[in-house]
Amino acid sequence: MQLRSDDLGEGEEIPLVHAEPRAGGKNLVPHLAWSDLPPDTKSLAVTVWDPDAPMEGGFWHWLALDIPVGTHGVEHGGALPPQTREVNNGYGYARYGGPCPPHGQRHRYIFTLWALDVGHLPVPEGSGPEEVERLLAAHQLDSATLTPVFTSTL
Repeated sequence: MQLRSDDLGEGEEIPLVHAEPRAGGKNLVPHLAWSDLPPDTKSLAVTVWDPDAPMEGGFWHWLALDIPVGTHGVEHGGALPPQTREVNNGYGYARYGGPCPPHGQRHRYIFTLWALDVGHLPVPEGSGPEEVERLLAAHQLDSATLTPVFTSTL
């Protein structure tokens, strides 16, 4: 399974346009593309997690679930198919939330594509990112990651 991006590079700085407005960005979803899914994949998920955040357990920036298997990615600033479900991130809203580390800090952002054995991830209403992460791990067939970085200058 492969995950790639025209906007992000492994270990490279995330362009400012993909950062949270409080960090000077526009919160645009970066281009993501994937291929070579396991044959039994029934749905996909994309998550973005900052393991360097000062709060315990890191910080979730995006949790997009139930992405149809026929989807091959998301365009720069684009949207995922309408049947995709998004769960509240650490900012408290259900969509992509870009990087916004404390001033002068450099954080890693782990973009993960999950191939799942279910068409609909059974996330109970009101569940938080930790429950989603547990369910993703339980239904994972394979995953691929891309880990760019962002350094806050604001």
